[in-house]
Amino acid sequence: MKRIVTGIVAHVDAGKTTLSEALLYATGTTRKLGRVDHGDAFLDTDAIERARGITIYTEPAVMRVGDVELTILDTPGHVDFSAETERTLQALDYAILVVSAADGVQGHTLTLWRLLQRYHVPVFVFVNKMDAPGASRARILDQLHTRCSDACIDFTAAVDGLSSNQLDALAMQSEAAMDEYLETGGIDVRTVRGMIADGAVVPVYFGAALKMQGISEFLEGFAYFTREPHYTAEFGARVFKISHDRQGNRLSWIKVTGGELTAKMMLPEASGAEKVDQVRVYSGAKFTTVESVPAGTVCAVT
Repeated sequence: MKRIVTGIVAHVDAGKTTLSEALLYATGTTRKLGRVDHGDAFLDTDAIERARGITIYTEPAVMRVGDVELTILDTPGHVDFSAETERTLQALDYAILVVSAADGVQGHTLTLWRLLQRYHVPVFVFVNKMDAPGASRARILDQLHTRCSDACIDFTAAVDGLSSNQLDALAMQSEAAMDEYLETGGIDVRTVRGMIADGAVVPVYFGAALKMQGISEFLEGFAYFTREPHYTAEFGARVFKISHDRQGNRLSWIKVTGGELTAKMMLPEASGAEKVDQVRVYSGAKFTTVESVPAGTVCAVT
């Protein structure tokens, strides 16, 4: 099974949490399509978040897309909580940058884009709110090219086979891809996955999350064009967040980057060593206590 950890990042009000809810619903993870304005979003678990209708804390959700286990981290969009978002970037294999078709590429969108480049996080773009009056696919693509990168390529229907326009655009981003295109008349999917993972290509998808438009195509494309990072056999992990549960237990949120994390194992620490008590895999407000987790997993430990 391929394990991918991705974070959803966006300018405030671009529809980031709405996209998260649509992905959860489309994969059968939730039975109801939650809404921020109704105060029942699956990933807005805090009472203040529900009352204010904004995301304040990064929350995980685990879903299955075919043979892919996808962990999504929904991050705050408001600039006041950008530190929470930046900490989360260190745990990501890929990021989903949400752009509102109604508002275009905003200032904070560019800030997030630069942060993703700094942390070398490969990016997929989902252009949301394509049902808004005056929404233009060409206008948004032009903004992405001029303000972000000409590596942003419309990946509509790419899973069914790359069109000549898509092949031309891909070939322009890499000398190796150009050589392959000229020699074979196509570009192998493994080459495309490598280009995305290296940041040489940024796939762009379009839809309207609130109306579930473009969600299935985006999920299929994301699962198909991502590749699992290489993990070492030796244990390693990165802590990206510290919090407390409702009982006051201190939680260290980690991404396992190698080997396996097990309950009761001793971890080196500045003052000696510390024992892992519980290993919890969270999805929304609920968690499952497990004995071990493999590399590529996001979990919380007490």
